[in-house]
Amino acid sequence: MSAEASGTPPLLEVEGVSKGFPGVQALDDVRLDLRHGEVLALVGENGAGKSTLMKLLAGIYTPDAGVFRMNGRDLLLDGPRHAQEQGISIIHQEFNLMPDLTVAQNIFIGREERGAGIFLDDRALNRRAQDLFDRLGLALDPAEPVERLTVARQQMVEIAKALSFDAKVLIMDEPTAALNDAEVDVLFELIRRFRSPETGVIYISHRMEELARISDRITVLRDGRYIDTLVTAETDQRTVISLMVGRQLAGDDRPTGSAPAGEPVLSVRGLSTKRLLRDVSFDVHAGEILGFAGLMGAGRTEVARAIVGADRRDSGVISVRGREVQIQSPADAARLGIGYLSEDRKQLGVLLERSVRENIVLASLKDYLGALGFVRDRRIETTGREYVQKLRIKTPSTAQLVRNLSGGNQQKVVIAKWLAKDCDVLIFDEPTRGIDVGAKEEIYGLLRDLAGQGKAIVMISSELPEVLRLADRIAVMAEGRLTAVLDNAAATQENVMDYATRFSAEGTITR
Repeated sequence: MSAEASGTPPLLEVEGVSKGFPGVQALDDVRLDLRHGEVLALVGENGAGKSTLMKLLAGIYTPDAGVFRMNGRDLLLDGPRHAQEQGISIIHQEFNLMPDLTVAQNIFIGREERGAGIFLDDRALNRRAQDLFDRLGLALDPAEPVERLTVARQQMVEIAKALSFDAKVLIMDEPTAALNDAEVDVLFELIRRFRSPETGVIYISHRMEELARISDRITVLRDGRYIDTLVTAETDQRTVISLMVGRQLAGDDRPTGSAPAGEPVLSVRGLSTKRLLRDVSFDVHAGEILGFAGLMGAGRTEVARAIVGADRRDSGVISVRGREVQIQSPADAARLGIGYLSEDRKQLGVLLERSVRENIVLASLKDYLGALGFVRDRRIETTGREYVQKLRIKTPSTAQLVRNLSGGNQQKVVIAKWLAKDCDVLIFDEPTRGIDVGAKEEIYGLLRDLAGQGKAIVMISSELPEVLRLADRIAVMAEGRLTAVLDNAAATQENVMDYATRFSAEGTITR
């Protein structure tokens, strides 16, 4: 029998919480309870209100209505530091570390020990950090600069920093987004060691397969409202996803079309770069989705960047509709009708501080200049509205800043930018990274629609089921080489992974 079942109040309660922003009601009468010693998964589409709720719990926002309680006592949070003092720590998806400082300095920033005079006592700081690492079982060096750490180790520093406040409630926002399978295992073991009869974890993730491994219960939000809480062991992914999106999603049908015919729209021959790529050759036809699969570091993104001129290529020929072209920069590629949607949409895909409509016309801005060089605002607004409607971008207006949109809608704005440019070739690098299952389905449908309109599409994805579901043909890479191009009908996860491991670190065939 749980403590809650025996009459003890939950570790943390959220009751009747609402929060609005200009033009948006982010949360409406939301509730949630975290029990002692459990991992509670919080799921929902982008825009469901998860991040807003977490920022309320972290003291970043103040609720318009509702009550927070910890161990049965009302909890009034007066800023992030106060939330930490009350035992609530949050680890954001985007790290908040200072790369020039050491691990120990990052963990105890603002709480440093000082030696004689005004100087910091780094030895004492390192001892405190080492004691913390020993307690958590973390293999970190307190004196190492954070900029030298891998993403996984930076994640561990964030966790150590959060737990250094003697956290009772640990909130984790997409903690595995940048981790490989082995690193995820380490993270899950750390979570299991952290939870106790006095602590609990709220775990936010879009990766449905993780929930069964780490969570005890699952709370679902949709459109800023509480939907349901399920016992993980008594439910399945399809039920959770249906509650998240409010509808049944399409099945996992794979393409059944015939092999492409006719002249390719994009042809690549002998593409090589100094650092990685070696003699990569392939074609993409109108109406086709060519998926790129491979392990991390195989060279998939490097192929895309070399094609569009973002990275220098040492050799190779690129042709568009049979004509050899010279591409020195992404601007050259865009002029030739090749659009590149980077895996890092926030840094390279959109201007977060500009409006939806400005981002949509960004790649084709010259088309919106008048005779004297003045911007035709009315035409920009018309185009913005057109693509907001076409792609069902959820925004109060085209004047909304892209920063304020959910991840899935930001991705749609990037796609709209290249559709407005009317590109014949669209290269999508990790098109669904960081977006929820409902938004993924919309992106999948959009890619199929674009192929149906005759666009030639290259799709790079780390999710092999996604590649198998969407691609007509699958190009497999290993160690900078193209090891196979498979028709979807002949492709399985097993043979794709076989070709993905065909080369050793020295580039020799291993089987």
